[in-house]
Amino acid sequence: MIIGIGTDLIEVARVASKIGKNQGFRELVFSPAEIEYCEKQANPYESYAARFAGKEAFLKALSTGYGGSGIHFHQIEILPGEHGAPIINLLGEALDQPGVRKLRKIFISLSHVKEMAMAMVVLEG
Repeated sequence: MIIGIGTDLIEVARVASKIGKNQGFRELVFSPAEIEYCEKQANPYESYAARFAGKEAFLKALSTGYGGSGIHFHQIEILPGEHGAPIINLLGEALDQPGVRKLRKIFISLSHVKEMAMAMVVLEG
C-alpha cells in the first residue's frame, strides 16, 4: 500500500552556489559515498542537485518535512543500485524514526539537465 508520495524540483545553480560558498555544506548534506559518486560524474553539480531533490522528496513523502522528521540530510543516502537505478539507503538514527519503521519499500526516480534537477519518491508500507 502506498503511504506517501513526494516530489521536489531545484535549480542546479542553487546547489552549486551553496557548495561553492558554504564550507562544509557538502559534508553536512551528502554522505561520503554520495560525494565520491557525484565528484566522478561529468557534471557533478547536476548529480548533487538531483540527490538534494531526492532527499527533499523523501521527507515530503514521509509527511514530516525536514524539521519534523528527526532525520538529517546526510542520513538519506542516494546511490546507484545494482542495475544503475537510484536507491535510498537510510543511515544511522534515520532508521529509528517512527515514520521510517513502517516502510516496506522506497521507490525513487531522479532526473537532471544543465539547469534543473528533480526527484519523485513513493513510499510503500
